[in-house]
Amino acid sequence: MTVTFLGTGTSQGIPVIGCHCEVCSSLDYRDKRLRTSIHIQIQGKSIIVDSGPDFRQQVLRERIERLDALLFTHQHKDHTAGMDDVRSFNFKQKMDMPIYGTQSVIKQLKQEFSYVFEPVKYPGVPRVQVNEIDHHPFKIGDIEIRPIEVMHYKLPVLGFRINDFTYITDANYISEEQIEKVRGSKVLVLNALQIDPHISHFNLEEALYMVEKIDPELAYFTHISHKLGRHQKVSTKLPERVQLAWDGMKISI
Repeated sequence: MTVTFLGTGTSQGIPVIGCHCEVCSSLDYRDKRLRTSIHIQIQGKSIIVDSGPDFRQQVLRERIERLDALLFTHQHKDHTAGMDDVRSFNFKQKMDMPIYGTQSVIKQLKQEFSYVFEPVKYPGVPRVQVNEIDHHPFKIGDIEIRPIEVMHYKLPVLGFRINDFTYITDANYISEEQIEKVRGSKVLVLNALQIDPHISHFNLEEALYMVEKIDPELAYFTHISHKLGRHQKVSTKLPERVQLAWDGMKISI
């Protein structure tokens, strides 16, 4: 399985135009963060988790030529706003795009992209095949995906585990029951928004604590705001098995 980080950033804490903070002024490509998303290649399948506002740019950058499924962690716009751009894959693959989300996610998509779900469709609109999921495992082809239920303040969010890989973003609480579902993962991806505490995201200290508790072989932090700081500076403070992810980074599991 190969995982590519399409984006590792967030709409949280985006500075104003013309900002000259250390992250904005950095020449390090690892500090250029689009909205959080990953691309998973496994058993001949191409799966993307979340399509934020930067979805089209990310897919073009990584030259993703096929997409078999689009999964959603939750309904916030920085994770769903780019869904319209699946139309390119509709055209190329001549198929409706399977999308997977909870009932609340599907409800939001139907509100935001009402034209996609009209009984009589306007020519050229995206075509999707809706698959409603919950806390139960589900399959894409022969690939079993196990949802991990976490909390984003008061909003339920799904993480996903595939084999020895677990991906969790937009969380500030994981119950003991759900932690047990994650244990045994060789690779854990987890959100780490900033240094200071935050109402709905793990900060760096909390994310490091969760890594110690879950005890994966490797951990990568994503959903990083400008308030966390520059990649090079933060990396020097991390344990050996923990890294900051960066846009375009590829890992094999």
